[in-house]
Amino acid sequence: MPDEASMDLGHPRRWLILSVLTLSLVQVVASVSSMNLALPAIQRALDASAAELVWINAAYALVLAAILLPAGALGDRFGRKGALLVGLGIIIVSALLGASADSAGQVIAWRCIMGIGAGLVMPATLSILTSVFPAHERSRAIAIWAGFAGAGGALGILAAGVLLEFFWWGSMFFVNVPVAVLLFVLVMSLVPTSRDTLGHPLDLTGSLLSAVALGLLVFALIQGPEYGWAHGGILGAFAAAFGLGIVWVFVENRQDHPMLDPSLFRIPRFGLGSLGIGVAFAVMYGMFFGLAQYMQFVLGYSALDTALRVLPFALSMLFISPTGPKLAVRFGVKIIIGGGLLLTAVGLIGLATLDASSGYLQVVASLCVASAGMALAFPAATEAIVTSLPQDKAGVASAVNDTTREVGAAVGIALLGSLLTSGYRNSIGNSFDGLSPEAADAARDSMGAALQVANTAPPELQLKLVETARRAFTDGYSLAMLVGAGMVVAASIVVLRWFPRN
Repeated sequence: MPDEASMDLGHPRRWLILSVLTLSLVQVVASVSSMNLALPAIQRALDASAAELVWINAAYALVLAAILLPAGALGDRFGRKGALLVGLGIIIVSALLGASADSAGQVIAWRCIMGIGAGLVMPATLSILTSVFPAHERSRAIAIWAGFAGAGGALGILAAGVLLEFFWWGSMFFVNVPVAVLLFVLVMSLVPTSRDTLGHPLDLTGSLLSAVALGLLVFALIQGPEYGWAHGGILGAFAAAFGLGIVWVFVENRQDHPMLDPSLFRIPRFGLGSLGIGVAFAVMYGMFFGLAQYMQFVLGYSALDTALRVLPFALSMLFISPTGPKLAVRFGVKIIIGGGLLLTAVGLIGLATLDASSGYLQVVASLCVASAGMALAFPAATEAIVTSLPQDKAGVASAVNDTTREVGAAVGIALLGSLLTSGYRNSIGNSFDGLSPEAADAARDSMGAALQVANTAPPELQLKLVETARRAFTDGYSLAMLVGAGMVVAASIVVLRWFPRN
């Protein structure tokens, strides 16, 4: 039995274990962002509608967000290493089947199954991290973990660019197979297990209520542009999501062992750290959803060229994230989180000013500013969440940290993606009325469809149609980024006002 002093030293292979955990995390996060780059190819290959493109991207994050808390609780109770291994196994199977999908509906379905596997993997990584590192090294390890969590989004786009340059869109799925197999072997041989020593029962009611409420919210956000925001079904979905959220709070407050105690959000470090993480991830994934299409459809870059041109985002994230804890010690956590969010908003405003004639310099400058802000906010907010609960609740704390990220990703893709679609359609207006009704409807649905329609239009109309579609897309993206900037500024104000000084 190790004594207390030896336990304080942490696991002897903790840094090697950290590398395995961060690679597992990068695979999960990269699977969200990599599909952004593949959307134009999927749209062409499967004739996917604008709503289906948003669902393809959001389905994975939605399922991942919905099961993170119960998956974290399962890992706490039955063993976090086991949860990590089961999750990797699910990813392997669903990736193999998703690679051969032949319709947008099948792609969405297999993305949902992959989300289940990712939901088991993600909370286990941070829970195991906190158990193998001693207290004095934990902040540094969490900063590295958080840096890779943010950079994984851009790294996913880079990997997607390389794959799409040489292979078909299904390689976005297939590439997960060898990576997950390698991780499975490494986890089996290197990673220790840990669990909640108190053995609390699972909260199935709370899990179901939260999953249905989140699903209804994302459904309403994605389908709003399709049915109309005032449509009875959309308003009903918003109302039901809000109502179920209230019921969830009521039920959880009455549980002896809730999946997530709502009163935890009254702890300033816990609640405001969650707010900062959630909003930042919402705008990050909403940003990438539109940016990948902007750079291919509007600026005319290939998938690989686009991937290489967003790489500075990941490099900035990896370079700046480790400095966050040092700056937090010097200036205070609230300043780093709040200031990082404000810096993110500056970058988003830069993206909101893009138009059809903007060059890459404006894109990369805005990306690097946004990345720097997120790189400061992510580690500080993550540590605030994780350190606000006792060690036996490492699974819950890490699951909440991960849940806020993925809820933010799902809602951000749905909300900002829908705003992009609405802005595009409003800007298009009647510009395609000179075409056949079928062609005009297709062109109004999405920019990818508009470019396909333009290719078959009379030569004298082609240039006009392409320019109109590009202008409309940038109008929609500007609207989405301005709303995203507003969200980040609002979150920053709340953090700077109410986050405790120490």
